[in-house]
Amino acid sequence: MLLKTLTRLLFTLSLAGAVLHSARAATAIEGPVPSKGYAMFSADGDFKPYEFERHAVGDHDVLIEILYAGICHSDIHSVRSEWGGSPYPVVPGHEIVGRVTQVGKDVTKFTVGDIAGVGCMVNSCGECEMCRMGEEQFCTQGAVFTYGSKDRFHGDAVTQGGYSNNIVVKDAFAVNVPADADLSRVAPLLCAGITTYSPLRRADIQAGDKVAVAGFGGLGHLAVKYALSFGAEVTVFDITEEKRDAALEMGAVRYVNVKKEGATKGLNSTFDYVLSTIPKPYDPMMYVNMLKLDGEMVIVGLPAFAEAPSILINRFIFSARRKVSGSLIGGMPETQEMLDYSIAHDIYPDVEMIAVDQIDAAYDAVVDGEVQFRYVIDMATMD
Repeated sequence: MLLKTLTRLLFTLSLAGAVLHSARAATAIEGPVPSKGYAMFSADGDFKPYEFERHAVGDHDVLIEILYAGICHSDIHSVRSEWGGSPYPVVPGHEIVGRVTQVGKDVTKFTVGDIAGVGCMVNSCGECEMCRMGEEQFCTQGAVFTYGSKDRFHGDAVTQGGYSNNIVVKDAFAVNVPADADLSRVAPLLCAGITTYSPLRRADIQAGDKVAVAGFGGLGHLAVKYALSFGAEVTVFDITEEKRDAALEMGAVRYVNVKKEGATKGLNSTFDYVLSTIPKPYDPMMYVNMLKLDGEMVIVGLPAFAEAPSILINRFIFSARRKVSGSLIGGMPETQEMLDYSIAHDIYPDVEMIAVDQIDAAYDAVVDGEVQFRYVIDMATMD
């Protein structure tokens, strides 16, 4: 009797597996993947619906149904051609979280139904020294970025981003997201999160270190959360009073409104580390001078080219032994590390959910500094 029961159970499981496999095979998309999103067609235009095709799901690719997409200030710079010419039409968005709906035959990292995140890159050569080190953003052949980038692996087609219903990406460039994570707040971690986590980790911030975060927006507020989680004493700099309470409630020991006369008096030679997330014109040397001897300032904010600040090299001599460097997102291993750390320590961005028809208004609010702190698009609102 037991043998018959086991045999029947195995047969049932086998049949169920066959049915599931058949169902998946029946829904698999062969050839180019039809997609729809919201695109900009000129630097001074508005977002409009746009239908296009993504490349076919290859052996090492995953097809992801996008659930949420974050709005990054760099999206605005890009689509408004503030960093140079953009290849219109362009669907921006490199803060993406969604559900895997199809996997290539050689994919083992994901199965259908898994939750995955996609950040600023979708491919790289995988063979150069940088890629082998897990620093794919520095690929010597050039990383393929999530939108507005020529994809040399697929006929130089221009990539399109996450303000859309789906995306096809090489499995190595998608990160695993636990199904029980707060999915509506995960997407911004894929850019704002890794952009701030990576330099703070490299600096080996320790308990008691005095850290300044310049700019308290989408990147800056996550930088504060990470620095606090590492035990730092954090001071926040911004240009408005509206964010003071939020910074102090988050755990900052001080909030400095640099627009107020005398607000920075007495702060020179105060900080071990400064992280600048500022996307607008400012005086970098003001923050360099706030560093202690052998302190470091790292820049991750990217203003428009036309208004990017500069530093006269002579000023470095008279601010000697203060280091200034930059940081560019992070490689895929570190991005997965960041996501795992963030979820384990309940570090998420503060977000405001919007529908796709609110993107234009959201862009204006971001530029005016009126969002606290990240807009996330609910892609279910797209027709």
